[in-house]
Amino acid sequence: MFHGYVAGGPADDHEGTRVEDAIARVRQGMRPMLRLGSAWYDVADQIKAVTEHGLDPRHFILCTDDCHSGTLVHDGHMNRVVRHAIEQGLKPLTAIQMATINTAQHFGMEREIGSIAPGRRADFLIVSDLPTMAIDQVYAHGQLLAEGGRLVADVPAYAYPENAKNTVKLGKTLAEADFDVQAPEGAAKVRARVIGVIENQAPTRALEADLPVENGLVQVNRADDVCRIALVERHRGTGAVVNGFVSGFGYDVDCAMASTVAHDSHQMIVVGTSKADMAKAANRLGEVGGGVVFFKDGEEQALVDLPIAGLMSERRAEVVAEQAEQLGRAMLDAGCSLNNAYMQHSLLALVVIPEIRISDLGIVDVTKFETVDLFVV
Repeated sequence: MFHGYVAGGPADDHEGTRVEDAIARVRQGMRPMLRLGSAWYDVADQIKAVTEHGLDPRHFILCTDDCHSGTLVHDGHMNRVVRHAIEQGLKPLTAIQMATINTAQHFGMEREIGSIAPGRRADFLIVSDLPTMAIDQVYAHGQLLAEGGRLVADVPAYAYPENAKNTVKLGKTLAEADFDVQAPEGAAKVRARVIGVIENQAPTRALEADLPVENGLVQVNRADDVCRIALVERHRGTGAVVNGFVSGFGYDVDCAMASTVAHDSHQMIVVGTSKADMAKAANRLGEVGGGVVFFKDGEEQALVDLPIAGLMSERRAEVVAEQAEQLGRAMLDAGCSLNNAYMQHSLLALVVIPEIRISDLGIVDVTKFETVDLFVV
């Protein structure tokens, strides 16, 4: 299937996680994009294709994906990826090559970017130490933008149009009952499909769990780290809610987190142990126009408001980073110790990456590209 897929035309891929993935892609003429995001740590193993297996580094590209504000502000962006690749044994100039000229040539933009030469865009860095990527100055189009880690250029605020705001349309005020999961008639327990989160990776595991039934409703199992997940339709105001179960967040108290950042359709994803908190979290995002919010024991603990399409903030990056830090602390206080767990949350509806996801059509088995029943018969 992989050979047929590549023959269809895809020229690059950033979803590899193992050294075998990187080698297979190069052998097929693809460009493996080795990714380091806030929660995706896919460089260390794949870079061995170069450092241990001797493949030509000109075939590889370094990239990032899903970096939240805290990572950008405190650790960096592409400079962070390059620094990480060097720490894995790559020569500094080779790592820089993978982030600059390799990428520019792959996308046919080498006459404009990717190298320092007459006629190029004059986007470059002044770096005093290559192994640590100590950046002293940043230039774009020949103009000094940042120096000593601080912005020195005037970047005016952008006025977003009104049609980019107020995009969270729930259609109704959500209640606890919207997050009920009805059991088959007469069942004392059920065997349910469960989305299994994998720390620091985008794929999920297709798990199964035996869950108790009370008064005809399926219950969660905190002892086995199984809590609720719901997808709330938020674009057309239908009031529709799809319910399921997820494992891996470790929540051990009454809590819930809701987010309108949920690739690719960006519906609202709510994960929690308490249906009451799930309803409160979802309704709160309806009030503020989108973002991420965390409730515990009925009280709001953290909010990252993202009023631009429910995806972006109008605040400075430093402010958003502090909001995100508060969100992380709230999740940790509720028992979640996953690295950058919010990033895992935002991908639970990404129905193109195995093994199992949630969608507005129901639970999706991505290995078969089919919707499946929540319960295993």
